[in-house]
Amino acid sequence: MAGIVVSGSCSSSLLFRNREAGGNGGFLAQYNGLRAVESMQLPSSGITRVSFSAPKCRTIRAMASPAVSAPKREEDPKKRIVISGMGLVSVFGSDIDHFYNKLLAGESGITQIDRFDATNYSVRFAGQIHDFSSKGYIDGKNDRRLDDCWRYCLVAGRRALDDADLGPQVLHKMDKTRIGVLVGTGMGGLTAFSNGVEALIQKGYKKITPFFIPYSITNMGSALLAIDTGLMGPNYSISTACATANYCFYAAANHIRRGEADIMVVGGTEAAIMPTGIGGFIACRALSQRNDEPKRASRPWDKERDGFVMGEGCGILVMESLEHAMKRGANIIAEYLGGAVTCDAHHMTDPRSDGLGVSSCIIKSLEDAGVSPEEVNYVNAHATSTLAGDLAEVNAIKKVFKNTSEIKMNGTKSMIGHGLGAAGGLEAIATIKAIKTGWLHPTINQDNLEPDVTIDTVPNVKKQHEVNVAISNSFGFGGHNSVVVFAPFKP
Repeated sequence: MAGIVVSGSCSSSLLFRNREAGGNGGFLAQYNGLRAVESMQLPSSGITRVSFSAPKCRTIRAMASPAVSAPKREEDPKKRIVISGMGLVSVFGSDIDHFYNKLLAGESGITQIDRFDATNYSVRFAGQIHDFSSKGYIDGKNDRRLDDCWRYCLVAGRRALDDADLGPQVLHKMDKTRIGVLVGTGMGGLTAFSNGVEALIQKGYKKITPFFIPYSITNMGSALLAIDTGLMGPNYSISTACATANYCFYAAANHIRRGEADIMVVGGTEAAIMPTGIGGFIACRALSQRNDEPKRASRPWDKERDGFVMGEGCGILVMESLEHAMKRGANIIAEYLGGAVTCDAHHMTDPRSDGLGVSSCIIKSLEDAGVSPEEVNYVNAHATSTLAGDLAEVNAIKKVFKNTSEIKMNGTKSMIGHGLGAAGGLEAIATIKAIKTGWLHPTINQDNLEPDVTIDTVPNVKKQHEVNVAISNSFGFGGHNSVVVFAPFKP
């Protein structure tokens, strides 16, 4: 039965089911006079909304309620995507179990910056990686030349391949044209770029190294890893700021589902803890300035939060079609069910206060995954510890998940800082480790929670939790939203 609601307001709105369109979604349009001022597709709602702006007009609302079919997961083994390997470089080292054990213990990796003299900077701390070693992965000459962004990528990528039992001897026997690489970065080779500009200004163009351009551009992580391993499948990079890695997972999965690759080596890498990176984000007024308590500076959802803490590193997954993984007897760690990407179309750095871009992204990701909101019981949140972003994300989550009593949500950045383009990669690994271990790491520095945050944030102490379906959120400057969905693998 259709219902009609009429009320006085300064706009007129018609909301109805769009059966004529023949699609699963609806169409949302707003008009000012006869000109459309806003239009939007509402995924799986089957609802059409039309709004007209005019003085002293009324709101008319009509709804029908056709039966909605239950979501269905992918069953074709050629299109089911599994995770068969993981590799990382992090503030807690390059061993995945050690990394996750540090997270479970609630240990902060935030320290004073000592990579350069930050004495006169208003922010003097970060999630800086210390004692990084590329021994066994990069030869000495290249190791000295490479930007850290690419060093992290090569080590994490090679470790992920080893974890997937895809070392050089195994790869030698495989069809490498069916294996691709998609490693993105938000900033690229920032040190290489800064050094090149400095050489130009101080000594002139003839003193610029020939590696300036190659080691600066954002596609070089994927390229170098492919050159190192001989992988000849789809190869490029994506750069969507802090949403980068999730965008890469989503795109890579679609390459496999379309039959363009059997395996994709995928993730994000970043190394921006250097003068230009820190100085630039200080200029954006995005960073915490809690210099006297750096380990307590990243505090998602806490009332005393004052900005994010810069991090760095690389997180890589080996994504593979179930059919291919089964044929080669791969160890399957978890399953990637789906994902989605959207844009706020609102502001360069601020999120939409209504969370519409994020909530629609979560909805689309669940549709792509073939799961209902009720099946999700864990959210690895973007949770950067910024004033606006933390609450906007929570509001969006609460819009999608009407009952959050069974959901647990945590913030990995509270311990490792914000890895920018690498963040989604590192957090995907944390999400998968939660699935595998049955333990969720805490969100540390939860001393005075915002009252609007009514979801369990796993405050300060780890919790045991059997994950049914997990989502991992990543959002970036420019309004880029991305959500990926993981679950335990079930044959």
